[in-house]
Amino acid sequence: MNKPLAHTPPMGWNSWNTFSWNINAELIMTSADHMVSTGLRDAGYEYIVIDDCWSEKQRVNGRLVPDKNKFPDGIKPVAEYVHSKGLKFGMYSCAGTHTCAGYPGSFEHEFDDAETFAEWGVDYLKYDYCYKPSAADGANLYKRMGMALRNCGRDIVFSACNWGEDNVHHWIRESGAHSYRSTHDITDNWDSVREIALSQLDKESFTGNYCHNDMDMLVVGMYGGSNSDWIGSKIGGCTDAQYKTHFSLWAMMGSPLMIGCDIRCANQVTKDILLNKDLIAINQDPEARGAYRIKVEPQWFHEDEAFVLVKALQNGDLAIGLYNFSDAPRELTVQFWDMGIPAAAGVALSLYDCWEHKEIGLFKERFAATVPAGDCVV
Repeated sequence: MNKPLAHTPPMGWNSWNTFSWNINAELIMTSADHMVSTGLRDAGYEYIVIDDCWSEKQRVNGRLVPDKNKFPDGIKPVAEYVHSKGLKFGMYSCAGTHTCAGYPGSFEHEFDDAETFAEWGVDYLKYDYCYKPSAADGANLYKRMGMALRNCGRDIVFSACNWGEDNVHHWIRESGAHSYRSTHDITDNWDSVREIALSQLDKESFTGNYCHNDMDMLVVGMYGGSNSDWIGSKIGGCTDAQYKTHFSLWAMMGSPLMIGCDIRCANQVTKDILLNKDLIAINQDPEARGAYRIKVEPQWFHEDEAFVLVKALQNGDLAIGLYNFSDAPRELTVQFWDMGIPAAAGVALSLYDCWEHKEIGLFKERFAATVPAGDCVV
């Protein structure tokens, strides 16, 4: 029996971060090949998603039409190829009259477009927020597409992407969306990763089964290698430790894990990060609970420079992440009292390092670790 749709955060790959407008059928199919050959599919990454710039600039008889140069045989054969690899296929549209790159959006075409996507074999729809008429109610537009997708005759994950506008976390679950973007676009640099993570630390309760807080796609392994100046080609990329911390945060905080690098040429460090079975297990915990923040003692630094996240897992375990956002190594301490474990209870924790993949011992009352700059311990 298959698990219910988006019971846990979706996992996959999206074309935008690295390739933006420069997409075609061959790219999508070869990326699907590498999802299989690298072990990403077997690790849980199941969606291959085409982002913006896939269509012609005008509708034909009211319908969206694939760009004849990028997808000369249409979208359906690409979807069928992705499906033949044991993967699922995703596409992109927008709640406005046009997409962010100026292609036709789904505003007032929601039911026709949902029907088209179903006919093509789409399993996942990323739904953006550009060019929305100012008088149109955004929440209603997402409810409209949510209804259209649920009545199109095919199970399609609905990934809402309104960048955290309009207090989206208060109303998005009722729209039928399976995930929602809670932040502005990520860029391939440490400042962006850090800013996005900090912005979501007060929204722990706004994620859960069937509607997950999406902190945007992963930039792990990009190293500044985007063809878009905005995303990262001139901004610089991150260090391996920062990519590791980025992945740890997204996994702990319950974000969908959508790869954004070129997986066809990913190095071994990138593969090791993306394939970390322990972090994936935390992200895919069946209860999908949000992580809560414990502030560490800030005698020598600002509270946003270092903090602890704790996530309750279904079997009674706790996932604990210690994060150092400062520019120097820090000794970070988690007091067990702050997780509901008083010393009088006589309880110890048996700790396991999810990056070293080994047991590290029994601890009572507290655990402390020296965490390098921009790094983490989970």
